Amino acid sequence: MERMSGPYVIRGSVSLPESELRWRFSKSSGPGGQHVNTSDSQVEVLFDLGATRALPDVWKERALDRLAGRLHNGVLAVRASEHRSQWRNRETAARRLASLLAEASAPPPRARRPRGTPRRVTERRLADKRRRAEVKRGRSRRGGWE
Repeated sequence: MERMSGPYVIRGSVSLPESELRWRFSKSSGPGGQHVNTSDSQVEVLFDLGATRALPDVWKERALDRLAGRLHNGVLAVRASEHRSQWRNRETAARRLASLLAEASAPPPRARRPRGTPRRVTERRLADKRRRAEVKRGRSRRGGWE
């Protein structure tokens, strides 16, 4: 079996362990013309997220929680069939898996601290209201043109 072209880095020094990836190949419905009926160019990579030791426990729990809808018995599957070549589809699927895990295991964003409305904003709003009231007052029969 040929080796993948790199360690697919998830984040920092953590990368996808090649030994924990399982590959499945099938005929692709994508590009390829007559070639498409004769080769298994569609690739599906399976990664057992529930049993992996490659991810730190905190990352693993975050990923399991966020990807719960995509998991089947703790296994994450990513499919690629854009290219005619099985090799390029393998690269695409592995890259896609790594970025999916990076996104799912990322720490949550910092909570937004609510702050008061700036004085300048309030002053501008009230000044606009006064200006508008003046315009409307000028339109009435009593105070304006008759």
